[in-house]
Amino acid sequence: MNPSFRLPRAALASACAILLLAACGGSQPAADADASAAATSAAATGTASTDAPAAAPASGGEVNLYTTREPGLIQPLLDAFTASSGIRVNTVLLKDGLLERLGAEGERSVADVLMVVDTGNMLDLVEAGHTQPLQSEALESAIPEHLRGGDDQWFAMSLRDRVLYAHKDLDLEGFHYEDLADPKWKGKVCIRSGQHPYNTSLFAAMIAHHGAAQTEAWLRGVKANLARKAAGGDRDVARDILAGICDIGIANAYYVGRMKNAEPGSEQHQWGEAIKVIRPTFDVDNGGTHVNISGAALARHAPNRDNAVALMEYLVSDEAQSLYARANYEYPVKAGVELDPVVASFGALKVDPLPLAEVVANRREASALVDKVGFDN
Repeated sequence: MNPSFRLPRAALASACAILLLAACGGSQPAADADASAAATSAAATGTASTDAPAAAPASGGEVNLYTTREPGLIQPLLDAFTASSGIRVNTVLLKDGLLERLGAEGERSVADVLMVVDTGNMLDLVEAGHTQPLQSEALESAIPEHLRGGDDQWFAMSLRDRVLYAHKDLDLEGFHYEDLADPKWKGKVCIRSGQHPYNTSLFAAMIAHHGAAQTEAWLRGVKANLARKAAGGDRDVARDILAGICDIGIANAYYVGRMKNAEPGSEQHQWGEAIKVIRPTFDVDNGGTHVNISGAALARHAPNRDNAVALMEYLVSDEAQSLYARANYEYPVKAGVELDPVVASFGALKVDPLPLAEVVANRREASALVDKVGFDN
């Protein structure tokens, strides 16, 4: 059975204050960024769990958000949206089973906006027929074409770049993803499971650039260079670099913001201080850094369509993108938004221009290659 929770209206607090709580209430070392924010959100906003959207306020109405994202990471944006629009956001949290929930509800679904992490999860919603196209000048002008569905079915709201963690004293300034298989790094690479969506997405992009045969050979080379079994979480890469187990590793950039902004003297702060971030690129013409997304789509049967569009357009506004960047250390999808100082210190992000839909098309083949080469064994 798939659990679901709904967070009713929170007492409107200062968006910046909640942002600090969300940013400082990070998850445990081996967990994902979204893993423990629910408790932070409940403590910070006084929310409670229930199952059905409450009645709309008299002013701006309501919008129902179905999301796999922990409320602690998005509540500041939702509160700011309500404050500016008068539209209350009813949040239905579904860590698992979003597809099944929507399928069971069918045309009776009250979902207006669907928000998920990972391009593959977004495409699964589209392919299952749970979304509808949305033509919006605000969304199209804010979001580059390769970061949204070509059929207007989905839109990236923030970016998660897959970067290189390197020991801070290592004489290394640039890097290609292909270099991970270079024998000079034998016994010096750390990475989490190859079957984790963060990595299958990267491997799928490698297939898109180089083909399956070359990607298989590359995966075998990376496996040969591992300092330990592919396991744990992204922050464990930084932990093991500090411990001298490895020199480099692949992980998401936003974890570094959480580590470096952790309590001084804490384990996570020490891990963050032990590394530097290099944004690798693919070794191809016009190659860039691989990104995954948190994204949103308009639900197929949205009963509050206008309010849903208003929420999605707000999420790519300068205000919302800045809140996102400072709370979650994810990279804004909209150009020109001020970054958190830690994220800004990583330098400019040149996103790989390969359309994400083209990358995602290879994710099942990437997963099969992980098993074929015994990457996680």
